Amino acid sequence: MVAAMNASTGKVKQPTVALSLQQVRKTYGAFVALHALDLDVQAGEFLAVLGPSGSGKSTVLSMIAGLGQPDSGHIMIDGSDTTTLPTHKRGVGVVFQNYALFPHMSVFQNIAFPLERRGVPKTDIRQKVEDVCHRIGLAHAMMRRPEELSGGQRQRVALARCLVYAPSIILMDEPLAALDKRMRNQLQNEIRQLHRDLGTTIIYVTHDQHEALTMADRICLMNNGKIEQLATPGHLYAAPETVFAAEFLGDSNIFECREVYEEDNILQAKALNGRLELQGPLRTFVESVEAFLVRPEKITLSALGDDRGSVNSVRGCVRDVIFCGPITRFVIDLEMYDLIVDQVSSAEETRFSVGDVVVAHWKSADCIALTSGQKQ
Repeated sequence: MVAAMNASTGKVKQPTVALSLQQVRKTYGAFVALHALDLDVQAGEFLAVLGPSGSGKSTVLSMIAGLGQPDSGHIMIDGSDTTTLPTHKRGVGVVFQNYALFPHMSVFQNIAFPLERRGVPKTDIRQKVEDVCHRIGLAHAMMRRPEELSGGQRQRVALARCLVYAPSIILMDEPLAALDKRMRNQLQNEIRQLHRDLGTTIIYVTHDQHEALTMADRICLMNNGKIEQLATPGHLYAAPETVFAAEFLGDSNIFECREVYEEDNILQAKALNGRLELQGPLRTFVESVEAFLVRPEKITLSALGDDRGSVNSVRGCVRDVIFCGPITRFVIDLEMYDLIVDQVSSAEETRFSVGDVVVAHWKSADCIALTSGQKQ
């Protein structure tokens, strides 16, 4: 989040921390689900917690929601220690994948339920429920039962039930995973717009990299109960720090390297048994470099004989050409490695066919050094 300017004083206001996890550790028997995790989330931020199954992302959400207790550490919400508080006293709302709607209640009654439990007057309940239903497109369905709704509508009800009592933090645990692609994309856009309109802090757990990239202000990438990398979507995609981050987020060409050294603030290395000379910006300690990443869309293909020099350039044979609509994917056989290259389908480069010998090359700025370790 970007610090805002105070109009009356002219001073920059520092962002407020809505949630702080401080050395939060959780084990299940001998299995360590979270390793002394530290994480701050700013007020109004949309944070995606991304990772594969077993990475610890759902455990993070459970600890924040109070659905489980950490072995050690503290969970601070709006500056108060909520580590031992029950869920209903934490001021958070939770939206699950399975909707968790009451089948015997109407849409209106389901959404009104948390307000009734909080003792809100009936006249206020009706106004609040009607307002949130209009906001998320349920005004026409308030008297329907859950079985009369589509999957997308049921998820809207679950979201409305959370929004109606204005929690300071909304936790979402893979809420769109059960929906088809079209409905999932539509609800992604709606949730993003709701976040812009309301400014509520959202923590969104997902294993879907597309959801994380398109919806979040920042992504917390989890791996084996630790934070692998915490960054904006653009930075995490363009400048991953580790091999895991590069492989998990987006398609990647990763070259294991040797003979890594630094010269004039530029990293140099060899790969493919010396066939490929790599050169990239110095962004980490030389001794920690394990590999280099080049994204498929950063690679250009040229005909054999087009001299591009020996650095960041390698000869190969086109093994496959795959039309993917806006892009065409080339698989280049480098004998010991298949290089993936994506080109705009209308571009001249798509003239190459299976069996053609080509030269693949890329800029040094697009050759990203990777380490193997995790931060925590």
